[in-house]
Amino acid sequence: MGESLYAARERRRNAVDRTRSVKLGLGVWALIVALIALVVLTFLPTPYVIQRPGPVYDTLGTAPGADGEKVPLIRIDGAETFDTAGTLDLTTVQVVGNRERTPSWFELALAWTDSSRAVVPLDSVFPEGVTSEQRDERNASLMVDSQHEATAAALNELGYDTGAKVVVVEAVDDTPAAGLLEPDDVITGIDGTEVTSAKQLRQTIQDAGGDTIALTVLRDGEEKSVSLTPEKHTQGDVTTWLIGITLRTDYDFPIDVTIQLDNVGGPSAGMMFALGIIDTLTEGELNGGQNIAGTGTIEADGTVGPIGGIRQKLYGARDAGAQYFLAPASNCDEVVGHVPDGLQVIRTSTLEESLDALEVIADDGDIAALPTCDVS
Repeated sequence: MGESLYAARERRRNAVDRTRSVKLGLGVWALIVALIALVVLTFLPTPYVIQRPGPVYDTLGTAPGADGEKVPLIRIDGAETFDTAGTLDLTTVQVVGNRERTPSWFELALAWTDSSRAVVPLDSVFPEGVTSEQRDERNASLMVDSQHEATAAALNELGYDTGAKVVVVEAVDDTPAAGLLEPDDVITGIDGTEVTSAKQLRQTIQDAGGDTIALTVLRDGEEKSVSLTPEKHTQGDVTTWLIGITLRTDYDFPIDVTIQLDNVGGPSAGMMFALGIIDTLTEGELNGGQNIAGTGTIEADGTVGPIGGIRQKLYGARDAGAQYFLAPASNCDEVVGHVPDGLQVIRTSTLEESLDALEVIADDGDIAALPTCDVS
């Protein structure tokens, strides 16, 4: 006799159950394999680190000192100072990971989905052969240099004589300067023109286009004349003329400016240091009492230069309550399309441009007319 209707239904039901059981088993095994892979990836080293917004410090306020006590971030002795209001915040970036311990793939995946964070190659932050301690030492040195340059820029802007001296740190072997220039030589002139900054000296060498230059040098108090012929160096389409020296600029400041900021390295706070110094030394409120943040290196002549991690600094500034952000013009390509809501970015190339922008903000002027990174 043929199979009963009931039996046929049972057979089909059993077949469906077996299929479901097989699929369920495969699903469970797939989940187990995925979990094992996730665990493995969690412990595998990665070639990346994560950049995220770091602490924000008000240059008009206080910062933890070496003993943990709050101290003025900028202290000035030898000149009249004035009350300030609002904030002039410097922004920082924190790096998650190092060569000893890189972030896991899971941490990287989370960072990739967070617009305030960036995943960057390990070598770009921790170069091969450079230890974390060496990197920290270099950043600490750059911070000290930026404080000196910021003080010089601020005092120059206010009309003080900063007594700048361009000093030789080292003459590199097998270069035009070897045997002719020595450490601690003070370069006072080039081709009959007074040397007032390392930047001016380098530019004059470039402008000579390889012609022999005459340097006037003070060595142990005695003036000497040194003639050098720069060497040509070409990288890609860029040609530079070098004489083979490293330089530093020493200053003789007429007033004492102390900047207290531990555990922060690098040169990117220079512009905000300079603005904080100027605000402290001048009547009125440079920022109009509002909360303003920014970043940028600075040179004694007031030139504002590029920095790293600007996207993270934008988010850090916004989260700290800043309404406006002063960004180096040379970082604008990284700013466009990455400005968090509630923050207005103002483009700047010099200390003077930053001061002009602050004046507009303080006077409640036409803020919309200030230069931004969206306008060339």
